[in-house]
Amino acid sequence: MKAVPNLLISTLKTNCPHCRKGKLFVHDNPYAFNGVLKMNEHCPVCGQKTEIETGFWYGTGYVSYALSIAITFTSFVICYVLIGFSLDDYKVFWWFGANALFLAAFQPYMMRLSRTIWLSFFVHYDPDAEKNANA
Repeated sequence: MKAVPNLLISTLKTNCPHCRKGKLFVHDNPYAFNGVLKMNEHCPVCGQKTEIETGFWYGTGYVSYALSIAITFTSFVICYVLIGFSLDDYKVFWWFGANALFLAAFQPYMMRLSRTIWLSFFVHYDPDAEKNANA
C-alpha cells in the first residue's frame, strides 16, 4: 500500500493538489522575480490543468488576505505574551514595523501559497492521478 502524500507538506511545497507530487510553478525559487507567478499549464506528473478557467486566480486575493491576517494576529499574540506590551506601549510600534517587514519579505511565497490553497479548494486528491495520466 502506497503512503499518501501529506496535504500540509505538499501545499507548503506548492505541489499539485491532484497528485501532490508535481510542481505547480516553473521556478522553484519564489524570489526569482522574473517569474514569481509563472505556472506550468498542466501538472508535469498527473496532467491536471492549473488554471481551471479565465479569471480563476482572482479568488487568491481572499486567501492571501486571510494568511496576512493570521500571521499578523499570531505575531501580535506571541509578542504580547513574550514581551508583554500593550496597545499604549511604544513597543507596539516596533512590532508593527517588524510585522510589516516580515509580510513584505514573505509576500512572493505567500502569493504562491495562496494559489496552491485556492486550487486545492477545487481540485481534490486522487491517489491514482499519476497512473491515470500515463494511461
